[in-house]
Amino acid sequence: MVLNYLWAAFFIIAFCIALFRLIFFQDIEIFQKMVTSTFDNAKTGFEISLGLTGVMTLWLGLMKVGERGGIIAIFAKLVGPFFNRLFPELPKNHPVFGSILMNFSANMLGLDNAATPLGLKAMKEMQELNPEKETASNAQIMFLVLNTSGLTIIPISIMVFRAQLGAADPSDIFIPILLATFFSTTVGLITVALYQRINLLNPVILAYLGTVLLFIIGLIYYFSTISQEQISIISQVASNVILFTIIVSFIALALVRKVNVYEAFIEGAKEGFSTAITIIPYLVAILVAIGVFRVSGALDMLVDGLGYLFSFTGMNTDFVEALPVAFMKPLSGSGARGLMVETLNTYGVDSFVGRVASTIQGSTETTFYILAVYFGSVGVRKTRYALTCGLLADLAGVIAAILLAYLFFY
Repeated sequence: MVLNYLWAAFFIIAFCIALFRLIFFQDIEIFQKMVTSTFDNAKTGFEISLGLTGVMTLWLGLMKVGERGGIIAIFAKLVGPFFNRLFPELPKNHPVFGSILMNFSANMLGLDNAATPLGLKAMKEMQELNPEKETASNAQIMFLVLNTSGLTIIPISIMVFRAQLGAADPSDIFIPILLATFFSTTVGLITVALYQRINLLNPVILAYLGTVLLFIIGLIYYFSTISQEQISIISQVASNVILFTIIVSFIALALVRKVNVYEAFIEGAKEGFSTAITIIPYLVAILVAIGVFRVSGALDMLVDGLGYLFSFTGMNTDFVEALPVAFMKPLSGSGARGLMVETLNTYGVDSFVGRVASTIQGSTETTFYILAVYFGSVGVRKTRYALTCGLLADLAGVIAAILLAYLFFY
């Protein structure tokens, strides 16, 4: 319901602002720009879905091989005690836990191309267990919010952008981003747990979360002792070695268990193609709404208004120039990336504003995109409190990113 009203609000607000600009500022091109934006973003939505088709076909085919070979069941047993408490509605040791773990792992390693099809696979498996097909289940909401929180171990893409633009130390945002995504994920987890009355103080949950926290602290310490060049090499090599090792292990175990891996792959690949086609209308709907909202100038007005409000309260406002990235990130990943690059070029890649923008870019995920793609792929229309929790996680990530930027760079 929230997404329904918000989607309509994007168009209505954009129309009102455009009409105001036409009448009072004689901006005769504003409506033409908005209409052009609808066509451009509809095309973009289709192209993204088309681009996902090949990746979806590949990874859902491999996941089918993994299921037949039994490795997904092994992954499910490894995380079963933890996931059984976070997703109490799902049957114990169900294969969906393996898909969830694979998705989370790909996200943390920054493997976006692999993470999306794995996430859609997990959503489809949860939908098969969902008694109300048009309403998001508790498990689906927990999974989606943890996705939108965007826990990232190595933000390689942001480091690459900073290196290309001449940053003195492209990896100086590594620790702030890791901490910001940790706060975002924590808030998302707590918020959903409160809605679903899940006891996060359970010893098993605390043990798993504590292990993850110790692992993150260890990574922070290790990466703080080596150079940026070494970090880039390790992150690129490790991510791809892990990814290809997973692929080979799927195939090898399936062969050991005498599975016809080729036929299994083809069967899963067919599911990938149909899933990619299914998400087109959902993706087009959200991208078109976001596009007209941005082109109308509504986003700029929102940022300017907040800047005035912060200055009126006496707060330091040096971070305000980076806020467009914060507002765009939940709406559009490519849009936020473009705004980040624009900020780095305008204010300098090593400026405080540039570092704030970089940290914000890595602090959360694209909530509206994930909602549209993940829920759209399984036909869920009633998202319940998923958007609310996702946006709260985004807010926590952005606030943490700004505060950490002041702590590390100001």
